[in-house]
Amino acid sequence: MSETLRFWLERIMTVEFWVEALSAFKDLGPLAPICLALVESLIPALPLVAIVTINISAHGAILGFLYSWIGTTLGSLIVFLFFRRIVKHRLMPWFSRSASIQKALDWVAGRNAAVLFILVAMPFTPSSFINIAFGLSDFEESKFIKTLFAAKLIMMFGLSVFGKTLSISFTRPVYLILAVGILAVLYCVSVHFRKKHGL
Repeated sequence: MSETLRFWLERIMTVEFWVEALSAFKDLGPLAPICLALVESLIPALPLVAIVTINISAHGAILGFLYSWIGTTLGSLIVFLFFRRIVKHRLMPWFSRSASIQKALDWVAGRNAAVLFILVAMPFTPSSFINIAFGLSDFEESKFIKTLFAAKLIMMFGLSVFGKTLSISFTRPVYLILAVGILAVLYCVSVHFRKKHGL
C-alpha cells in the first residue's frame, strides 16, 4: 500500500502528470486549465511557470492568461480562507504553541498591503507560506483579498509573456533567449524581495 501511495505522490508532483490530466479533461472546457492552476496553490511543489506555459500553449495567450489567473487566485483564496475561517477560529490555541507559526505571525505583523502586493506579484515567492501566514494573522481579510486579486493579475501577466515567448521559441529558436531572459529577470527580482523581507 505504501509503495502505491509513494508512486502516486511522486507522479502528481510531475508536470507530465498534469499535462496528461489537462488533455484528458479538455472536454470540460475552461474548468480543466483553471483547476490545473488552482491545484498549484494546494500542492506548492508544482511549478507555476510550467503550468502557465501549458495553459497558454493549449488555449492561446489571452485565454491561457485568464484561466491561469482565475485558477491561481482561487487556489490562494481557498487556502487563505481555510486558515482564516477554520484553522484560526477553531484550532488556533493548538497552533499557537508552534514556534514556526508564531514566527510566521510575527513576520506578518511587520508587513502592510504594499509589501503584500509586491510579494504576491513575484512568481517565485512561496505563495503557500503567504496564504497560510496571512490567513492565521489579524491582517484585514478584505484588504488581503483585494491585494491578492490585483497582485496575481500582475504576476500572471509576467508569466504569460514568458509562456508565450517560450511557445514561439519552438518554431523560432531565437525567442528562446528572450524567454530565458524574462524568466531570469523574474527570478532575480523575486529573490531580491524575498531576501529583503526575510522569506
